[in-house]
Amino acid sequence: MPGGKLNEALPFKPVRIAVLTISDTRDEESDTSGKILADRVTNAGHVLAARDWAKDEVAAIQSTMKRWIADPAIEVIISTGGTGITGRDVTPEAMRPLFDKELDGFAIVWHMVSYESVGLSTLQSRACAGIAGGTFVFALPGSNGACKDGWDKVISPQLDSRHMPCNMVELMPRLNER
Repeated sequence: MPGGKLNEALPFKPVRIAVLTISDTRDEESDTSGKILADRVTNAGHVLAARDWAKDEVAAIQSTMKRWIADPAIEVIISTGGTGITGRDVTPEAMRPLFDKELDGFAIVWHMVSYESVGLSTLQSRACAGIAGGTFVFALPGSNGACKDGWDKVISPQLDSRHMPCNMVELMPRLNER
C-alpha cells in the first residue's frame, strides 16, 4: 500500500458513501464510471448510502450535494465527471463554495497518480476534495480509469480505518469540532 500500511489487528469500520455522477448524457444504464465507484465501495466493505445523477449545471450539482451533506447517514460523497476544462465542466465551481475546508493535498496526490496513468493529460483534470458540513467530498474525473485510480490509489486507503499511520475515518467524529 503506497504511503502506509494496513494494521490487520485493527477493526475495519464501514463508511457510508454516496456516489454522484455528473453528466449531461449518462444515466443509470450508461453510467460506467459511477458503477465502477459503487461496486468498489461495496466490494471494499463500505455501505453505498446513495447514488444519483446530476446534469453539468451548478444548481443541479449543488442541490444533490446539499441534500447529502445535510444527511447524517452519508459520511462521504464521491462524484465522477465535470472536472475537465470545457465550458460544461462545472463540478469544482459547484462544490468548492460548499467546502468548509479544501483538501489541497488531494489534488496534488491525485495528479501524481493520474500522471502515472495518462501522463501530461492529467493537466486537463481539476479533481478536488474538501470537507462540507462534516462530510468528506471527493470530485473525480468521469473516465473509468480516473475512477479506478482515484478510488484504488487515493481514496480507498484513506477510508480504511486500518490504514496507518493515519486515515480519514478516525477523523470523522471530529470534523465538526469548533
